[in-house]
Amino acid sequence: MPPSAAEPSRDGFRHASVLLDGAVDALVHAPSGHYLDGTFGRGGHSRAILQRLDAQGSLLAIDRDPQAVAEARALTDPRFTIEQGEFANLGQIARRHGLHGQLAGILLDVGVSSPQLDDPERGFSFLRDGPLDMRMDPSQGESAADWLARAREGDIAQVFKTYGEERYAKRLARAVVARRSESPFLRTADLAEVLKVAHPAWEKGKHPATRAFQALRIHVNGELEQLDAALVEALEALAPGGHLVVISFHSLEDRRVKRFIREHVRGDTDLPRGVPVRDEQLAKRLEMLGKAQRPSASEVEANPRARSAVMRAARKLT
Repeated sequence: MPPSAAEPSRDGFRHASVLLDGAVDALVHAPSGHYLDGTFGRGGHSRAILQRLDAQGSLLAIDRDPQAVAEARALTDPRFTIEQGEFANLGQIARRHGLHGQLAGILLDVGVSSPQLDDPERGFSFLRDGPLDMRMDPSQGESAADWLARAREGDIAQVFKTYGEERYAKRLARAVVARRSESPFLRTADLAEVLKVAHPAWEKGKHPATRAFQALRIHVNGELEQLDAALVEALEALAPGGHLVVISFHSLEDRRVKRFIREHVRGDTDLPRGVPVRDEQLAKRLEMLGKAQRPSASEVEANPRARSAVMRAARKLT
């Protein structure tokens, strides 16, 4: 079966890697190079990268999810290494392997994976009842249930608004606080029902809890802060000429990626007006590799979760 197809992983959950061919095409430019996959997931991108490498090439993968790491450890290719950790710490991880500043390419596939969404025991989805957890690494940090049990109404509203772009954030937060005074939220279906009843304007084709669940997941896992840190770390960990490829799944992520690449493509623009400078004096660090890519209609048809994906790629100059 080709690596672009959805196939079950060892834990039985299917996962189709989004923008597989486009991402690997943009990433792998030197078959003998050293590469880093910042989110192994169920290994679709990693396996495709390894297919492009020769005997001297290598791939270091990272994932914070212990189930993903267990899947990765079943991959016996001697060119492959897996580390459990956050991709915000990819610089430190690359240093441990003697690869900092030497990586030919770094891939960041941002967000939640299909196995995480599909496993009700992980608590990511309002479509399947399970414990209200949402942590990508269940051994670290605070679960969504624990945070909702203690957070102030204003903080809940702020999370819903900032990370979910939820128009009715205050109303939903008020409903959550009112209900938790009677009993705590422990299950995903329980929270989803309260949000559904409280939401005054359902979007066509979208569950009214969608934005709030997204916001909780992003907050619990510190996803945007992780992404910001990973972009900075990636730029330093790449070798000159190395490629950075980032796949994101909603506008909050993509805006950050777009802004980061644009700033380093422009270089130092904080100069007094009228001061003559040569292009090389602007300290530009990246150049874009083509335009942003989106999934084809056929990919979206085969994998509807791919519909919002955006891929951006850049080459490190210095």
